[in-house]
Amino acid sequence: MQITCGIDWASDHHDVALLDQDGTLVAKRRVNDDAQGYQQLLDLLADAGDNPQAPIPVAIETPRGLFVACLRASGRPVHAINPLSASRYRERRRVTRAKSDHADAVMLANILRTDAHEHPPLPADTEQARAITVLARAQQDAVWRRTNLVNELRSHLHQYYPAALEAFTGRDEGLHHVDALGLLAAAPGPRAAARLTHARIVAALRRGGRVRYVEHRARQLHEILRREHLHQPPLIEEAMAHQTKALLAQLRVACDAARDLEQATVNAFDAHPDAGIYRSLPGVGDLIGPRLLAEIGDDRTRFADARALKAYAGSSPVTIASGKTHRVRHRKVKNRRLNAVGYPWAMAAIHTPGPRAHYDRRRTTGDLHTAALRNTYNRLLGCLHHCLRTGSAYDDALAFSSGTPVVGDQGAVDASASQLEPQVPRAPGPSGALLRLPHSAGV
Repeated sequence: MQITCGIDWASDHHDVALLDQDGTLVAKRRVNDDAQGYQQLLDLLADAGDNPQAPIPVAIETPRGLFVACLRASGRPVHAINPLSASRYRERRRVTRAKSDHADAVMLANILRTDAHEHPPLPADTEQARAITVLARAQQDAVWRRTNLVNELRSHLHQYYPAALEAFTGRDEGLHHVDALGLLAAAPGPRAAARLTHARIVAALRRGGRVRYVEHRARQLHEILRREHLHQPPLIEEAMAHQTKALLAQLRVACDAARDLEQATVNAFDAHPDAGIYRSLPGVGDLIGPRLLAEIGDDRTRFADARALKAYAGSSPVTIASGKTHRVRHRKVKNRRLNAVGYPWAMAAIHTPGPRAHYDRRRTTGDLHTAALRNTYNRLLGCLHHCLRTGSAYDDALAFSSGTPVVGDQGAVDASASQLEPQVPRAPGPSGALLRLPHSAGV
């Protein structure tokens, strides 16, 4: 008898429901979110016939948490049901929109009973890969927090300290740069900055961490800080300077956290067996590689083909067709972290011959810059999937073979498609530009 388990989770307790193959409730129980509650869940499953040879599958609305980690470690399949899908199933069973914790547990068990093939279990990634996922996501979150603090500091300085914004502009010397942190700590206000001597600026830069070209940079800053700028009243400026000090303290912590997590992420990534394959692809460096591995994992059975991976990453478009309506648009349901890697990866990759030629071909067919980059990212994902499946390193000549795109009717294909990626039909979109047709992918 096939038994399915549904768990409606909460912060301190979980409702469990077991159904048989006919949808009859076999057992139900509420367990606490602790070791005793987990043992009660195991006893409940064992009484229903759970064993190592035929473990009972579990459906739950989250892929995280200690309960999920323990269930995965026990070897039983755990299906993380998207909450949006769960809400649609709930409406299918109860049009009144009635809701309870026990009913949700029954609904989750029913999803596995009737549609388990539509909701694959969590991937069987190794512990090493899951550790990289934790570190890479934490590092990415730390970078986002640092960016938010930099934006807040920039907005604050704009109100009273334009000289600092003029002195620290650009990607390489922004407000999170060691020069900015050192100088703003020494002179958090414009009047104090104007009184700084060249020697004091040099000392501030050295305290911040600058090693090279200290004298040259100090002369630049000394000239900028002494220019004429608008000023707030003295008391207001002093109060704003105190606020700057508080923001600087938070920014230093965020910068240190991002730096430490980056080093830990790189070390863990380099120790993974797949690191060499990732690093062989163009544009993959110390951060892009771990972020790709963190979201893709190392379970080779997770994605049936390259199309499934592209759909999961959101790099392939999706078709909306009904009657006379036919639209091709970008995917909204996707792994946003993996999708966020696409732009910097493609930007770095187009400095190599193969991706650059592909990007230029897309531009000549009418794609805008961002569309050409998205298509390049889509192509690179296909190459990555092939390399991981075969265990081979990236070959630029094979991945981006030369050729001229064939532009024709709806059945035309791109003659430049490589051996690493199956040829996919391309059809004209509403504006006449050629768009790659999407696909269905069970991810």
